[in-house]
Amino acid sequence: MCSSGTTSRWSAGPDGRQDDGDESVVEHWTEREIDKTAFKDARLGQRFGELLKQIGDGMGGSIPFACQDWANTKAAYRFFANERVEEADILSGHFAATRARYDDCTGPILLIQDTTEFSYQRANTSAIGLTKSVNSGRDKDGRWRHHTVCGMLMHSSLAVTVEGLPLGLAAVKFWTRKKFKGTAQLKKKINPTRVPIEKKESVRWLDNLRQSIERLGQPERCIHIGDRESDIYELYCLTQELGAHFLVRACVDRLAGDGGHTIATEMEETSVKGLHYIDVRNDKGETTKAALEIKFKRIAVLPPIGKQKRYPALDLTIIHATERGTPKGRKPIEWKLITDLAVRGRSEAIEKINWYAMRWKIEVFHKILKSGCKAEDSKLRTAERLANLMAVFCILSWRVLWLTMLNRIAPDASPKLALTDTEIALLDQLISGASHRRCRPGTLAFYLTKLARLGGYLARAGDPPPGNVVIWRGLSRLTD
Repeated sequence: MCSSGTTSRWSAGPDGRQDDGDESVVEHWTEREIDKTAFKDARLGQRFGELLKQIGDGMGGSIPFACQDWANTKAAYRFFANERVEEADILSGHFAATRARYDDCTGPILLIQDTTEFSYQRANTSAIGLTKSVNSGRDKDGRWRHHTVCGMLMHSSLAVTVEGLPLGLAAVKFWTRKKFKGTAQLKKKINPTRVPIEKKESVRWLDNLRQSIERLGQPERCIHIGDRESDIYELYCLTQELGAHFLVRACVDRLAGDGGHTIATEMEETSVKGLHYIDVRNDKGETTKAALEIKFKRIAVLPPIGKQKRYPALDLTIIHATERGTPKGRKPIEWKLITDLAVRGRSEAIEKINWYAMRWKIEVFHKILKSGCKAEDSKLRTAERLANLMAVFCILSWRVLWLTMLNRIAPDASPKLALTDTEIALLDQLISGASHRRCRPGTLAFYLTKLARLGGYLARAGDPPPGNVVIWRGLSRLTD
């Protein structure tokens, strides 16, 4: 359980304030997320501190909008273009703050990894690079046309409590492809399962895991969460080597037992251990109940044939959650999870399923990056400059997601955990009350609901808690 979701152990929120009644020092929340000593020049650290505040206060706007005048705008462009500035310098303070929040929590922490793409419209793509090749339809002769997309990729690791509170990023990797080679073409020339992981782009999953464990410590508390793209045998072995754990949605039907059959064969012979009921919402917003049949079994899993001399067999737990019946208007739910964690009963299987469901948090984080920060609207010309800007946006996006989830996990906490006295006073002046939301006056939920109302939240009795969109809109209006 994370103490930040309850009371005192984390009495200082991201604004860096201690709730001890001393109002003489009020720090901007960004101060806690900055390490000015990480930069190669003290002036760069000072400039970054000012820039993070400006872009944070003008979230969603352009750099000129955030900086307001030509002198500050020119200084911002020079900062992002400076060869001595790297994204690692920008994120150094945030990584340290994530570690502090991690240390203030107890229990397991989910390290959620995923990749996202940023696409840009550029006449000259060589300064940035390419991400993928897409189908452009057929030409007049009926032949398929393809074009490459200009952009860059980001692979991030987000540390999240089992209750859903994002503590911050633990690792980030930016890269771009100077020359795109289609995966289908490569598979015709070489079997990808026989290529060492170190020579593949998918090594990013292993690199991020190593960096996250190195930064956070206490590897026994860390559980890697990944979608089917992270169903990598080398990753499973690495977690054991580091002393951590993993929970992944399976993509490959691996060899099991003595090698004469696969995981799917054993799971077909495994009986259903119980049912789990969940709420499912369709495209029209209608909610229905779905019954999931739960199966789980401990199985000896073998490495790929081409890598059996390099990696050992592992005893892993397989969990299948399959929807009973055929739902109308959507595909049935079918989750096949693989983990090194023990599962001794139905309740523990459901717990692991709920942990994997937290993976959606990183999808929301990426949505805030693109929709809230407008990351794909930037006009910066090179991949290096864009990476520096994306690193700044990562800190801002985490802040919005943190506020949104903190409101749901610790609604009765002190508002000073997330807001300064000035912000609280302004909200009292701008919004007379929290409307019909069932919030106790003076609590965190009370003031974050006011903040959301600035962003267009209606706060009707039947409305769910405020989401990320109204939170980032409310922050922008409050800053204005």
